[in-house]
Amino acid sequence: MRKLTYFVAVSIDGFIGDESGDGTLFMSFVDEEFLGFLQEEYPETISTEGRRLLGLDGLANKKYDTVIQGRGSYQVGIDAGFPSPYGHLREYVATRTLDESPHPHVELIHDDVIGKVRELKAEDGELGIWLCGGAQLAGLLADEIDELVIKTYPLMLGTGMPMFAGGAGRAYGLGRFDLAENRTFGNGAVVRRYSRKR
Repeated sequence: MRKLTYFVAVSIDGFIGDESGDGTLFMSFVDEEFLGFLQEEYPETISTEGRRLLGLDGLANKKYDTVIQGRGSYQVGIDAGFPSPYGHLREYVATRTLDESPHPHVELIHDDVIGKVRELKAEDGELGIWLCGGAQLAGLLADEIDELVIKTYPLMLGTGMPMFAGGAGRAYGLGRFDLAENRTFGNGAVVRRYSRKR
């Protein structure tokens, strides 16, 4: 069974972005040390365009071969002119508002997102599935998340988009996770990896 990992950037008070979901304010913490960590441990989480600009096109995927994101998160790539922001992965977007995919590499999920994720998790393979965001999708898939990788940046936003939103009115059960890894960086960022306790 493949794992679904919510790999996400968050403020110290639990927000993944401002009220519109914009998390670009965290980019100032991606310094040389932190970028080195991403390249070594999570290269597939660097966008295809970012990999090209950094000369990292040839990096092999280490943890994930599939990415799923919500419509709002995907819009960031579209707005930047990159309708296939993670072309080095299989890309899925959960949406109720896009009728047609803006890119042939991106598959849209209109119905039964949970069923689709369970189908992806049941596939054979060593690499897992990266839940890229956003809050509504994370809330909907909370019971399916096997691992959390939380990149906490030393900012307090006070308000904004939480890590998990209501999941379209769906309540989810209490989930217990064990801390598997904790790493600190010179810029004040902390990356914690948690595994779901079964």
